[in-house]
Amino acid sequence: MPDRFDLPAGFRWGAATAAYQIEGAVDEDGRGPSIWDTFCAQPGAVRDGHTGAVACDHYHRYPEDIALMKGLGLDGYRFSIAWPRVLPAGAGPVNPAGLAFYDRLVDALLEAGIAPLPTLFHWDLPQALEDAGGWLNRDTAYRFAEYADVVTDRLGDRVPTWITLNEPFVHTVFGYALGTHAPGHTLMFEALPAAHHQLLAHGLAASLLHDRGLEVMLSNNLTPVEPATQDPADLAAATAYDALHNRLFTDPVLLGRYPDLSALGVPDDIFGAIRPGDVDLIHTPGLDGLGLNFYNPTRVAAPSDPDLPFDLVAIPDVPHTAFGWPVVPDTLRQLLLQLRDFYGKALPPITITENGCSVDAATTPDQPRIDYLATHLDALAAATAEGIDIRGYYTWSLLDNFEWAEGYHQRFGLVHVDFTTQQRTPRASYAWYRDLISSHKARRTS
Repeated sequence: MPDRFDLPAGFRWGAATAAYQIEGAVDEDGRGPSIWDTFCAQPGAVRDGHTGAVACDHYHRYPEDIALMKGLGLDGYRFSIAWPRVLPAGAGPVNPAGLAFYDRLVDALLEAGIAPLPTLFHWDLPQALEDAGGWLNRDTAYRFAEYADVVTDRLGDRVPTWITLNEPFVHTVFGYALGTHAPGHTLMFEALPAAHHQLLAHGLAASLLHDRGLEVMLSNNLTPVEPATQDPADLAAATAYDALHNRLFTDPVLLGRYPDLSALGVPDDIFGAIRPGDVDLIHTPGLDGLGLNFYNPTRVAAPSDPDLPFDLVAIPDVPHTAFGWPVVPDTLRQLLLQLRDFYGKALPPITITENGCSVDAATTPDQPRIDYLATHLDALAAATAEGIDIRGYYTWSLLDNFEWAEGYHQRFGLVHVDFTTQQRTPRASYAWYRDLISSHKARRTS
């Protein structure tokens, strides 16, 4: 396997965060409430009652955090813009102070030599839009396009590339189907109109951004799916899960059609959500790049419950992260090859927009995180050697942060954050990543 430095010239090294997970300042400077503010206030919704009200206080401490990025030698920084900070009611009057914050952030990044890569939606929907139906309401897609217009009109002169949505699969399933994330609905497969409306929002915004001369990406959480056995029932279950997790949010954008969801009991019109012309609106703008968030593979078996189309089962004899996710690095290479084989010329260049692991806070040497990153970068290098066009790698995450329903219990950061004092302390993985980036750049310029 090629060594981890064998990546193309111009490869962009980065780190990623998200607004609600790090910004804090939820009641400051005119920001409106989001669905995560509401969800966190519900007893038992988030582990130990944690909230993102303060988080990493990045809203006030961003210069310190940019200094940490510069110390790493990053080429790029992926962050998200808080919709309720810009449009407190989700639509209508713009909050000047909210836009001004992102103005300052972008300018400070550029001054540090770090390219901004903003995500427009990373799960923090304005509560006012949720009150009107959230992503179950088709109108939200049009409000998203208006929001994208406001933000890119202000920042597009300095930011050439934009990610529309982050992990619409996870937001749909956890937020609308299972209720473990905001907004907390438990609709099971009847949540899928929220999926279609997010994709419609992407298509509307992508057309607008392209008209403005900007590049557009979409970041999907993808996973290689393997059947538990070669039994036909397990194979069918794996096919059904792959259609739901991987292809539902990729086929319409890249191929102009939805995958067959009949095995899930989903009608072709996704419970009446799809209207004539919608799929063209989603597909026609095209993608300038596909963002891939990768953490682990998935093993699937035939369902034990007749009301469900599959069971997710453990992958035996492999290490696991503190989050309990299996660590099988070469499956990243396998996934990238599968994407190329399936989508062919329709597959745009790929950027790894998230990859990282949670490590137990008591693990002082930080070696599991270093091993995770190193082996996944080895898999990435192997994929490039097999002809996959990969433009960059953004590790998750720069900082320990608010990890959604897990609160502050999962530690993904290259930098440790003491959430009582807000002191930042770079971990061993920070130094390792810094040295890796430096060595790669030196090798490419020698």
